[in-house]
Amino acid sequence: MPNSTPESRDWYDTPLYYDIIFDADTEKEADFLEMMMVRHGQVKKARSGPLRVLEPACGSGRLVAALAKRGHQVHGFDLNENMLDYSRERLQDTDFEVSLWQDRLEDFRVPGRKRFDLAHCLVSTFKYVLEGAGAESHLQKVADSLYQGGLYVLGVHLTDYNDASPQHEQWEGKRDGIKVTCNTHTDPPNRRARTEDLRTQLRITRERRTWTQETRWQFRTYNAAQMKNLLKTAPQFELVACHDFLYEVDEERKLDDSYSDIVLVLRKK
Repeated sequence: MPNSTPESRDWYDTPLYYDIIFDADTEKEADFLEMMMVRHGQVKKARSGPLRVLEPACGSGRLVAALAKRGHQVHGFDLNENMLDYSRERLQDTDFEVSLWQDRLEDFRVPGRKRFDLAHCLVSTFKYVLEGAGAESHLQKVADSLYQGGLYVLGVHLTDYNDASPQHEQWEGKRDGIKVTCNTHTDPPNRRARTEDLRTQLRITRERRTWTQETRWQFRTYNAAQMKNLLKTAPQFELVACHDFLYEVDEERKLDDSYSDIVLVLRKK
């Protein structure tokens, strides 16, 4: 029987279960990122061959591994050491060109001041940056890390301030006899503070045992107008395309409030 009271635990401290629930879209996301470079990248440099890729908040390393397996040179950072350890372990027996380090979205530093063709940060991780100054700093840091004509592909969940109802999303993943069901609950946003409170419960079944762990955290909120205002603080970038979290390369969207999950394709001028 599952435990009645969820264990309070940061889901980033259990990277295997985190990896299982997000893995389903990994190859589709990798395809999408490569196609964005084909369609919108305008990198001009005296170099050919694989892409140089930067992933801020690389998490469990699923996209790091997927893109490295395709031959790209991948660099990534994350704040959580458990995630980084898991990423390094999954890459241990490979000869992929990968570099990982611990850092923050707001003020990261790339070792050796390397520059990249492509940077990406999907599934709303960017919203962990709660202060406007930090968000602006992050965009500046990414721009400084890209070659001219390089892309930053940024996924963000937009907030509907007119919807006062709690939001709920559920999905599951399975791997090697482990089943993980994710339930994410989002409280109505605080428009003045620009925040929304979330809690995620992972219900894990493994070796005939079932338990639940819960993580609570806070996001910064953006509607379309607020995102446009943020982009104005990063004049090095131009918005060249918008998509949604279905990652359909032929289905472009507008940056507006008609849908929630938005993928911004930003190109460094």
